[in-house]
Amino acid sequence: MLRSIWRFLMGVKDALVLLFLLLFFVALWGALAFRGPAVKVPDGGALVVSLDGTLVDQATPVSALAALGGGRLAETEARDLIRAIDAAAKDRRVKALVLDLDSFLGGGLANLEGVGRALLRFRAEKKPVFAYATAYADDGWFLAAHADEIWLNPNGAVFLTGPGGTGLYLKGALDRLKVDVEVFRVGTFKSAIEPFTRSEASPEARAADQMLVDDLWAAYQAGVRRARPDLDVKALVEGMPARVKGLNGDLATLARDIGLADRLGSRLAFVARVREVVGAGEEEGRADALNGIGLGAYLSTLGPEGAKGDVVALVHAAGAIVDGEAREGQAGSQSVTDLIEDALADERVKALVLRIDSPGGSATASDVIRDALMAARARGKPVVASMGPVAASGGYWIATGAERIWAEPSTVTGSIGVFGIIPTFGRTLASIGITADGVGTTPYSGQPNLVEGLNEPARDLVQAGVADVYRRFIRLVAEARKLEPAAVEPIAEGRVWSGSRALELKLVDGLGGLDAAVADAGKLAGISGEVRVKPFRQPRPWFETLIEKGDLVRVGARAGARSGPDALGRLVLAERLRLAGVVASALEAVRGPSVQAACIGCAAFRPVGAGVQPALARAAESAAWRMP
Repeated sequence: MLRSIWRFLMGVKDALVLLFLLLFFVALWGALAFRGPAVKVPDGGALVVSLDGTLVDQATPVSALAALGGGRLAETEARDLIRAIDAAAKDRRVKALVLDLDSFLGGGLANLEGVGRALLRFRAEKKPVFAYATAYADDGWFLAAHADEIWLNPNGAVFLTGPGGTGLYLKGALDRLKVDVEVFRVGTFKSAIEPFTRSEASPEARAADQMLVDDLWAAYQAGVRRARPDLDVKALVEGMPARVKGLNGDLATLARDIGLADRLGSRLAFVARVREVVGAGEEEGRADALNGIGLGAYLSTLGPEGAKGDVVALVHAAGAIVDGEAREGQAGSQSVTDLIEDALADERVKALVLRIDSPGGSATASDVIRDALMAARARGKPVVASMGPVAASGGYWIATGAERIWAEPSTVTGSIGVFGIIPTFGRTLASIGITADGVGTTPYSGQPNLVEGLNEPARDLVQAGVADVYRRFIRLVAEARKLEPAAVEPIAEGRVWSGSRALELKLVDGLGGLDAAVADAGKLAGISGEVRVKPFRQPRPWFETLIEKGDLVRVGARAGARSGPDALGRLVLAERLRLAGVVASALEAVRGPSVQAACIGCAAFRPVGAGVQPALARAAESAAWRMP
């Protein structure tokens, strides 16, 4: 009786929650439907870019629960930002650009390079760029370096650390838990499995990783030199310990004195400086207001892309590559191929660009996406791959389906290798008194045995499968890059390369961002004049669209209410999210298919938090159905 009453009460509660959600979104829709005139760009104003959270290739969809409770990291898509900056550069109504980096947690260096080039194009139109933050770390300062004026709070600091950091090795914990891990691999450098089998990096993996981070550091410095030719970042960072040790003043003053900041001042002082250029706008009486328009509002005035004429289709493959369907934030083989088919069905589509930001995943899923690209080429459509921050292992596998491949110098790519991983729990269960026994009819009966471990015939079978997939991977790369398999072998074996190194090794055709890949695709397709892009994406949740529209209502800009973490706090938060991304990738490897083309360590080079965002979204959805 009590149980029935409890179930009835829980049912009533669930119904009320659903009713509340429905009423909330109906009210939001009503408010937006009657919000008044369309957004207008103020004359002589600033484009105010307040970067919250991370800069990503493709944002993770917002769940209803996360939308209401804020249970997600904010994300800005790099292409949206670049599109807005380029449009504003030619827009006579926009007089300046403001970069508010107080809440910016970072982005992959490849995307930062693209935004940096857009900022330089904006400045080439004789329009100033102003940047402000309470404190700067590597990614935020990289963008700020492209501004005319870098403003730093007097209580802040600039902490540049350079690429690199520690990885997590789980062998000791697995030994304590008495979990055995069966691993299968081919090649010297497939270090994806090392976190499960070692307590530290192997000498081979350490050497490869050092070369990679050295290349990325060189790319970072080159990007800064393009914006500030007289600044030697490497010398400044290497000399920082001595300067800090003998410091008599504060860190902010030090940053200004050595050229890492141009001006010191509070946020209100920064706003006052920008107002000298663009004015105060409609809220002149407020000290924190300026004449400007936010990024979301400005994008809403640009209209849809690719609405007319011949176009190049843009499809994203972002996140872990998984079998079947997946929401944006993961590259589901069926979901990506469906978008490719949608693009090919459009008569105005003359070529296809696949934008890749993925550390890989399922080998079978990678092959499905590659097959879809090859089918597009067989139908006469040029296909070009554009690599974002990471396009490694399975991410490189799908790139071999393209006629040409573009990467940024800082793209993390390669990792041409496969592995298999199967954890077994016999010793764990035995420690609490659980054992196993049984019978079989063949050497493979009951295999893989997750309790007692795999037997030798099963191990040989799995290893043969891994080796077979690896040979296919080598053959695909050789055919795509017009190389002999023997020439691919030394640069494969799971080794990770930078984009600049990949160009030397003939793994990519050119260095450049998405715009370079689009221009190349347009040229291959014979499109004359301006090459228009039409993105093909999954349908977005209606509540997400409503929430975004709600963000567009305010045109004026205020810049006084935000405040970011201190310099040390920013570094700690970024490191926590980086490690969380690595852990999420390791967990995906354990729960994923038995044969994978994945680069676990590459998660550290994707936008901060991008590796855990899909997991956060799934957790939020799960919680929505399990409300007690």
